[in-house]
Amino acid sequence: MKKSNAIVTAHVDMVVPFYDLDPMRIVWHGNYVKYIEDARCVLLNKIGYNYNAMEESGYMWPIVDMRLKYVASAVFGSHIRIHASLVEFETRIKIDYKIECLDSHKVLTKAYTIQVALDLQEQELQFESPAVFTEKVRAYVE
Repeated sequence: MKKSNAIVTAHVDMVVPFYDLDPMRIVWHGNYVKYIEDARCVLLNKIGYNYNAMEESGYMWPIVDMRLKYVASAVFGSHIRIHASLVEFETRIKIDYKIECLDSHKVLTKAYTIQVALDLQEQELQFESPAVFTEKVRAYVE
């Protein structure tokens, strides 16, 4: 089993709704992005730096890279868990994700997102994460 380098973790459980299916009766591939967003929001709330707090601190964190690997399909009524793990935070936010079926214990999707800080006043991307964020992460893990 691969050793985790997670700094902070969170997860969301859900039951796959009918309206997330495509004509093949599996979850439409684009909905996995919505699922990982839900887990990312829980993770950011956990450290006290959600999207509202980001904006209040003078920064936003656009996604500059996102990768998804579809391993198996989620189907209507499946109980799934979306894991989010913060793995980098000092120069950017990198979050790894794993979506698993709780019924079969199969991994359905693996993903990651990378976000970088954008100074709202100057409209410039930052080369390192602002202290307001890194201090929140360090305070959470200590």
